[in-house]
Amino acid sequence: MSVITISVPDEALRALHLTPDQASETFRLAAAVKLYEMGRLSTGAAAELAGVRRSPCMTARRSSAKCETWIPTLHVPGERMTKASDADYLEIITGAIHVCADYRPRFGHGRKAGFTVAEFQNLYQADPFYSWFGLDNPLMYAAHRAAGGMTSVYRQIGIGCQWVFNRVLRDSLQIDEESANWSYTVPGSAGGRDRMLSLDARIPTTALPPGARGDTVRSWLAESAKRLELTKKAARGLQGAVFEVRQGYKSKDSKRQNADVANAANAYAHQYLPVVALLSTQIDSDVAERYRRARWLLLVGTTSGSTFDSTYLFTRDVVGYDLAGFFQRNAASLRATVDKVLRSLLSEI
Repeated sequence: MSVITISVPDEALRALHLTPDQASETFRLAAAVKLYEMGRLSTGAAAELAGVRRSPCMTARRSSAKCETWIPTLHVPGERMTKASDADYLEIITGAIHVCADYRPRFGHGRKAGFTVAEFQNLYQADPFYSWFGLDNPLMYAAHRAAGGMTSVYRQIGIGCQWVFNRVLRDSLQIDEESANWSYTVPGSAGGRDRMLSLDARIPTTALPPGARGDTVRSWLAESAKRLELTKKAARGLQGAVFEVRQGYKSKDSKRQNADVANAANAYAHQYLPVVALLSTQIDSDVAERYRRARWLLLVGTTSGSTFDSTYLFTRDVVGYDLAGFFQRNAASLRATVDKVLRSLLSEI
């Protein structure tokens, strides 16, 4: 192993908010990322230079598997995200949305693949009552497909954003996949099976790297506990935060709300601060109030406010990644993807 010594101006270290020890790790990572992008190093050689190991391929929760890039995002305050990472995150979201184009209504039959328009007509024409009313009309099929497809679009946008949020935490905070995920077991009732429940992401303080970024997360966690009026004992015992990530929350579904109240209680039982991170501003005021009473920290999709009420200020100023900037940079691609899916959903009659 060769040892290379370089001189770094004090002004550069101050601008990067790095100590000499932190600078060594950061510069190694920067060199590894750049040489990998230039094609000068393989992933293995770049990983060795950066002092990290390559992450294994994850099993993607969509039709095609995807191997995640091992190189974490190098964040310097104010620096824009690399094009390579932009492309990775965009692929995750658009891949989730594209699933909606294949949506077919099931008409209450639990048929996994759904019905084509011809199959729908055969089904309803065989039912005297429905055929008397003309419900076998292809326009009825189109209405069902559009309505169900719209719901699917919202859902898949949310799922894609959950995956990206988790990835951002891992890349920006340099924590591994296992550390960034959290689940807990609920015992089955009356002899039933135990259930495994999970939230979308986790920041465990024990996995944070040393230095300014880790200190920022810990300070944010302590101040969040104060704002939620946790007891001093509970605040001191927090080992991190867990996140429920959603694109929005318009429904007043009591079953979902009760489940989330239980999630918050279990998070606190495991010494984690529960955080709802909404990507939009769409949440019913009554629902928001109930979550606050359950001592969820509620972040919404505003670009103003503070790191304690804005998802985008939290990701930018605490995590170190400008998520709002990512969406703004890629708005044209995201709009085109949604437009293509909507046209597909409305085209089949």
